[in-house]
Amino acid sequence: MAVSGFEGFEKRLELHFFGDDPVSIDNMGLRLLDFESLEQVLHAVQCTVVSAVGNHFFDAYVLSESSLFVYPTKIIIKTCGTTQLLKSIRPLIHFANKLGLTLCGCRYTRGSFIFPKSQPFPHTNFKEEVTYIEENLPINLCYRKASVMPSKLPSYSWHVFTASDQTQLPRFALKSPDDTFTVEVCMTELDRLLARKFFNKSGDSASKEMTELTGIDNINPGAIICDFAFDPCGYSMNGIDGDRYSTIHVTPEDGYSYASFECIGSIYDDQDDIVETLKKAVQVFKPATVSVSTTSNSHEVWTKVAHAMEPLGLKCRSCAMDEFPAAGTIIFQTFTAARRK
Repeated sequence: MAVSGFEGFEKRLELHFFGDDPVSIDNMGLRLLDFESLEQVLHAVQCTVVSAVGNHFFDAYVLSESSLFVYPTKIIIKTCGTTQLLKSIRPLIHFANKLGLTLCGCRYTRGSFIFPKSQPFPHTNFKEEVTYIEENLPINLCYRKASVMPSKLPSYSWHVFTASDQTQLPRFALKSPDDTFTVEVCMTELDRLLARKFFNKSGDSASKEMTELTGIDNINPGAIICDFAFDPCGYSMNGIDGDRYSTIHVTPEDGYSYASFECIGSIYDDQDDIVETLKKAVQVFKPATVSVSTTSNSHEVWTKVAHAMEPLGLKCRSCAMDEFPAAGTIIFQTFTAARRK
């Protein structure tokens, strides 16, 4: 807990691995990591598992500070508050190596912290984060790039670091990176009446009630939802649908209210699907300010983001674009409400 308030903005780390037998023992790969090993990683980060669900493709964990997704050759960990996310790199590489897997891709992203002075090492500033990552990556990840993508809103910028061994990229991807996209949505100044729905008044049944009363269960009706309500307030959810995940995290307190939504998809999907998904997610919170980071090699995807936001009374204020090794094109857009009801 930060001194001035809880930091909702997450830090996100995505690591990809390969091996001579990268999906050993019934295509499990990284999913063979035992729970004790995962706990050691999370202990270094300073968070714990509070709920979990899995299917044939991957395992999804709700954490005390956001989410963890484990695929056979890919792991995504996303944490908020004052967690030390980057301290997971070294132990994750260590445990993966024991399974015969080698790191070949890394992507770190985050927004601008609401309470930057409350962040501990190595998250005190982006330069320090980049230095720490590079010191903990193996030398085979030689294609590296760090960038701060700006916006016209002074307190909104997108921090990105990527590293890869490009010769291995086609071997580790769950699908071709040209086919998939990731959308990361950050929302602040949530509608106060809607934010109040994320205060725990029902004890153990609160998470299910929050999921249903807010319409979160309608964002992707086909997904299996694993949710958790915090005490006295706050909410996290992971959704699993085949090999795809979605996740929502909410910090509802007045003065620093924040919510995030993240999902992955394929460029071969009906592109109207992502528009409807984003509309539903943002309508749950009716924020005054929204930032959307889209990682994709398809221009079709990010152009649809504005189509989702504009009918909700959100106007695009800025758009930045950059290319990153292995990750592809990242587009960072910011939107603000024309007027607040």
